[in-house]
Amino acid sequence: MNTIILLSVIPLVLLYLGLYKVKNALLPVTIIGLVGALALAVVQWNSGAQPIYSGMLLFDNFSVAFSALTIVSTILILLLSKEYFEKISSHVAEYYAIILFALAGIVVMVSYDNLTMLFIGIEIMSVSLYILAGIKKSDFASNEAALKYFLMGAFSTGFLLFGITLIYGASGSFSLEAIRDYVLNNPRGIDPLFYTGIMLIIVGLCFKVGAAPFHFWTPDVYEGAPTLITTFMSTVVKTAGFAAFLRLFTACFITIHDFWVPVLVVIAIITLCIGNITALYQQSFKRMLAFSSISHAGYLLFAIIALGAGSANSVFIYATAYSVASIIAFGALILIQQNTGNDSFESFNGLAAKNPFLALVLTVAMLSLAGIPLTAGFIGKFYMFNGAMMQYQFWLVIIAVVNAIISIFYYFRVIVAMYFRSAERAEVVVPAYYSFVLGFSALATIILGIYPALIANLI
Repeated sequence: MNTIILLSVIPLVLLYLGLYKVKNALLPVTIIGLVGALALAVVQWNSGAQPIYSGMLLFDNFSVAFSALTIVSTILILLLSKEYFEKISSHVAEYYAIILFALAGIVVMVSYDNLTMLFIGIEIMSVSLYILAGIKKSDFASNEAALKYFLMGAFSTGFLLFGITLIYGASGSFSLEAIRDYVLNNPRGIDPLFYTGIMLIIVGLCFKVGAAPFHFWTPDVYEGAPTLITTFMSTVVKTAGFAAFLRLFTACFITIHDFWVPVLVVIAIITLCIGNITALYQQSFKRMLAFSSISHAGYLLFAIIALGAGSANSVFIYATAYSVASIIAFGALILIQQNTGNDSFESFNGLAAKNPFLALVLTVAMLSLAGIPLTAGFIGKFYMFNGAMMQYQFWLVIIAVVNAIISIFYYFRVIVAMYFRSAERAEVVVPAYYSFVLGFSALATIILGIYPALIANLI
């Protein structure tokens, strides 16, 4: 709970700093506050947590692990924000404050023990993101992204809220424990409205994580939003969405998995195929990453399809691998956009000759996203596929492997452009804080790929 309180207080401090024009203090105060929130979360590890506030929140190891991951990812992303927001607006404090408000909602999302808190956490996060997506007020693409995100987000929230209402009507409670007891005590007498509620919740959560066929807002919003905000949405928000998804289904619906697993299997297959095949035809690196994000949602759904004791670890490993690799990719994209003014694959031509470090870390990120061995991305896919195999979903794994092979083609387009295509270009200036974030993320990708035991049994 202290983590949520701190993440709610820091934005107010930042707004006061912005009011008194103390711009140089904004980023240091934000990072210090996030480090403090991380420390408050970590000290609760193995604390024998019990539900608090009448069963509203539960800060167990699951909550601590995903809270820590989202906070660390946010720290890395905000380290890339130095001088980035200043180029968009003179009101920089609002950017940091809204991002931290979104993060507070995310911590609620991964810590809820009551469906009311799930809804509140999602809404705190979503409202903040609607603002962030359209924060470039003079940019038509940013305004379009905000409008699409708001309309689709409101639509998905309606599905989610209606599903929660039906589950409450059938079970008589919003508490995860009471809902679980209702399912266990009525193995053959579950109200049909309860099943309808599950389906509506699946639709609402699939909208939030960008799974097909509820993905149609994702490419345009990711492309139109400022790149740094897209990075936050693609990593931290997606991680929180799947953590909330997994927490609900593990706690309440595991005993009736025969009902909802076929639905998620179909969604996972559609998500993989649409994400990977559409990414092949993109000429924009940023839009390719958007469709890539959709495909990774398909892989993450495997952990819920093969729900079991290892699902939380699988999601945590995959989300960690995906987050650090995506931070590298979007960080490199920001530098390329500042240097060339566009985000096409051609803008990466000859990068290795002028910027070998930037080309190297981006290569590590692409290899990890493609699932090549000795990277964290390979370990993440291995855990997902292994869980599906243990549930006898062999044909699903075969489809996933084929899609993973397809993804190699569009990820390697960037590597080919950097190393095998020449172009007259100026050297890209890589600031020290970018070098730290990109180097740290690349090192983490390789270390986790070689020594996955560091986080393999964390939860």
